Amino acid sequence: MSGKPVVIIGAGLAGLCCARELERNALDAVLLESQDAVGGRVRTDIVDGFRLDRGFQVLQTAYPEARRQLNYSSLRLHKFHPGALIRTGAATVVMSDPWRRPQDLCSTLFNGVGTLSDRWKLARLRWHVTRKAMEDLWAEPDTTTDDYLRHTCGFSSDMVDRFFRPWFAGVFLEEKLATSCRFFKFIFRMFAVGDVALPEDGMGAIAQQLADGLSSIQIRLSTRVKSLDGMRVHLETGETIESRGVVLAVDGPEAQRLTNGLIHVPGFHATTCLYYAAGQPPFRDKLLMLNGHPTPPINHVCVPTNIVPCDTPDGQALVSVSVVGSKGDLSADLEPSVRRQLRDWFGSQVDRWSLLRSYIIRNALPAQPVHWRDASDAGCRMAVGLYRCGDYCETASIQGAMVSGRRAAETVLLDLHS
Repeated sequence: MSGKPVVIIGAGLAGLCCARELERNALDAVLLESQDAVGGRVRTDIVDGFRLDRGFQVLQTAYPEARRQLNYSSLRLHKFHPGALIRTGAATVVMSDPWRRPQDLCSTLFNGVGTLSDRWKLARLRWHVTRKAMEDLWAEPDTTTDDYLRHTCGFSSDMVDRFFRPWFAGVFLEEKLATSCRFFKFIFRMFAVGDVALPEDGMGAIAQQLADGLSSIQIRLSTRVKSLDGMRVHLETGETIESRGVVLAVDGPEAQRLTNGLIHVPGFHATTCLYYAAGQPPFRDKLLMLNGHPTPPINHVCVPTNIVPCDTPDGQALVSVSVVGSKGDLSADLEPSVRRQLRDWFGSQVDRWSLLRSYIIRNALPAQPVHWRDASDAGCRMAVGLYRCGDYCETASIQGAMVSGRRAAETVLLDLHS
């Protein structure tokens, strides 16, 4: 057996799960990360006593791979209530999951969003995605989510535009709902059968738990890879690492750079998240507030301190505001525009809110267009000794990142032991 390690480039969720699988099989590996901490896009910062995730993120507890890889008890998860608040005009209404919150049945039935017929169609959609095997759902005809909701499911325009569009624009990070309906059905199933949750110490605790579970694999932080030359990994410091194999667990654009275009990546969707400290929460529900009106720029508002009660400076509330797509490039007018819309919703209290930080994430989520799963090369092996993983290889989700990392490791192990 060679004394050279397998080199994993990138300590996001995919790279960490790859390292974990290699360690389970006693294979020597080193994990290189260009940033100063693990997690990739799943990071949490402490700013003025508040925990801020880098962009609004949640954990779907029903993700099969997350259940396999994580210890939920140690993460101390705090759950959202199933459903959402919808801001439409001057009113805010509740759209709950009546299967899990039957006490909200009447308010959901008669909230004025969509029709009573839409409620029956919603029940049929829920039954369909939860009763069929997941592989059968993936095999169903593909179209855009918008087309699927309007024409296959028959939802009214009001239901699509005021409920599904703001909800899934926040999931897909694109407002036209041009994302594959197969991916929509997968995510809708996760919402229906599991919980949406936040770890007590922020989303970054997920990556940290994975990293803390590694005992024999070295993690080198603040270590940027300059180039690859076969099995040689050249660092920007001038150091060269001789390896038995290289796993690219970086995001799509970086994988494309390191392979000189050998790895083809899809487009990415962007988002901007603005965090405010508020004297009191603008609402107290453990729900997202969706923008059910087409007026930009806000997609949704969350009060994380409603979900995860914690000590904050002067007992203040933390408010996160998400803006989807190219509107989130933080032009000079974005924050004033966001604040004006918040003031329309919540009144003059918004004038006293303090902006803590804004995060622009331009490569936040890989696009999942119609037939993307058919057209993509789902294999992990790109060349002899060269492998890839990441959410752009699977589903654009925590589930996809974790699965792709494990599968890349299994492919490495298969090749080295064959």
